[in-house]
Amino acid sequence: MKGFLSFLILWILRDSPKNGQEIAKELEKRKGSKPSPGTIYPALKELKEAKLIGADKNKSYTLTKRGKEELKQAKEYFCCVFYDVK
Repeated sequence: MKGFLSFLILWILRDSPKNGQEIAKELEKRKGSKPSPGTIYPALKELKEAKLIGADKNKSYTLTKRGKEELKQAKEYFCCVFYDVK
């Protein structure tokens, strides 16, 4: 998952706000093991500092307009790179 964590977090937040625990559970479904808080929260902090996500007072994270655009570009890049993977 290394290198894809930020992309996965943006992907997970695309439809609805989630807190750190909910994000970790979604990542566990995809990876098979639950990532540690030491993995999740630094990534969330970095995404927040980059203004790709925002958080409310309850620490529920959402995509910003900039985050939605970044996710769109990342999806296009991902599809371009891995277009022939079956």
